[in-house]
Amino acid sequence: MRCAFVIPLYNHAATLATVVERAREVGYPIIIVDDGSTDGGAEQADRLEGVAQVIHHPENRGKGAALISGMEAAAKLADWAVSVDADGQHDPREAFTLVAAIPEGERPIVIGAREGMDSGPVPWTSRFGRKFSNFWIWAAGGHLVSDSQSGFRVYPLPETLELLPRGRHFQYEVELLVLARWRGVPVVEAPVKVHYEPRGK
Repeated sequence: MRCAFVIPLYNHAATLATVVERAREVGYPIIIVDDGSTDGGAEQADRLEGVAQVIHHPENRGKGAALISGMEAAAKLADWAVSVDADGQHDPREAFTLVAAIPEGERPIVIGAREGMDSGPVPWTSRFGRKFSNFWIWAAGGHLVSDSQSGFRVYPLPETLELLPRGRHFQYEVELLVLARWRGVPVVEAPVKVHYEPRGK
């Protein structure tokens, strides 16, 4: 399987280098999409040029737009895009877990279902948002999933780009799952760990 990491970046300069370093251990090509960062993230991304391909949006267009730019670049060198956020919530080395969940001969979207979301330092807004989003997708005729808001995913290319969601911000990832059901693209989940800094840090 030919896979490439797509890392959307917006104001996570402090954690980007760690995420990229862990992604390097996996061995996939890495594409960083800076979506108009204003915290020094753009400069941090440029320092990683050579380790990763860097794409810049001159202004913030939204996470969905960043993912589209990254997947369009990934489609030139891979058949699958592994999206992972730049905030350090996920360990890119768990990409192997997601890829291993792909059934032989199928081309699904794979969601990294975050473990421990109902306990620990996870903000209540994240817990509520996940449950509400899961219900909305099911009610709209989409796949029944346990973690529709996880940003750690494997996307089949070019099938995902052909789904054409309208949203370009955070709703893009949710809308994709509804369109996938309508267009016959399977969705599977695999458990992954999640890291949240306790409040006050």
